[in-house]
Amino acid sequence: MTNDELFSQLLDKISSFDYIHANQIPNIDLYMDQVTTFMDTHLGATRRYDEDKVLTKTMINNYAKNNLLPSPVRKKYTENHILQLILIYYMKSFLSISDIETMLKPLTQHFWDENSSPNFAEIYSKIFSYADNGIKPLADDLRHKFETSKETFSCDDDEQDSYLQLFTFLCMTIYDIYMKKQVVTGVIDELKRRQDASDERAKAAEKEKREERKRK
Repeated sequence: MTNDELFSQLLDKISSFDYIHANQIPNIDLYMDQVTTFMDTHLGATRRYDEDKVLTKTMINNYAKNNLLPSPVRKKYTENHILQLILIYYMKSFLSISDIETMLKPLTQHFWDENSSPNFAEIYSKIFSYADNGIKPLADDLRHKFETSKETFSCDDDEQDSYLQLFTFLCMTIYDIYMKKQVVTGVIDELKRRQDASDERAKAAEKEKREERKRK
C-alpha cells in the first residue's frame, strides 16, 4: 500500500464515522451483559485490534468505584448510564480517571434527572451534533498535513522517503494533539478549581448552620 492509498483509506474511515445517537439506545433499562453487548455492537468498529474489548464488566465496576458512573438501579443501567459510558469510552484513551471524574461530576449532579432542563440526552445529542460537523474541517487539516509531509523530504531511497513522509505526518499530527491536550487539561484544571471552591463554600455554609442551631 502506498502512502497515498493509506491516507485515502484513513480519511474514508473517519469520514464514515458516526456516533451513537441517543435514539439508538433501547428505551428499557439494561442489565450489565446487555450493556456490554450494545457497546460492542455500536463501537466495535473503533477498536484497533479485534481482540480489544470496548467495555467489560470490570471496567463498568471500576468506573462506578471511581465515581465516574452512578450505581445501577436494581442492577439495571438506564439511558443516562449508557450515554455516560459512551463519553467515558472516548475520554479514557487520553485522560486520567480523575480528569474524567472532574468533567462528568457536574453532569451527574445537575443533569442526571430526566426532568432537568436540559436533560442528559439533550446535552449529549447537541454536543455530538457539533462534533459531527467538525469531521470535514478535521479531514481538511489532515490532508494539509499529509501534503506538507510529502514535500518535506526527497530521498534517493524510495523506502526511506516513504518512511520520512509518514514520520513527518505523524509528528505534525501528534504535536497538534499535544497542544490541544494542553487546552483540554487546562480547562479541566479550572473546572476542578471551581468544584473545590464550591465544595468549600458548601462545607462552610453547613458549618454555619450547625453553629447557628447550637446557639439556638
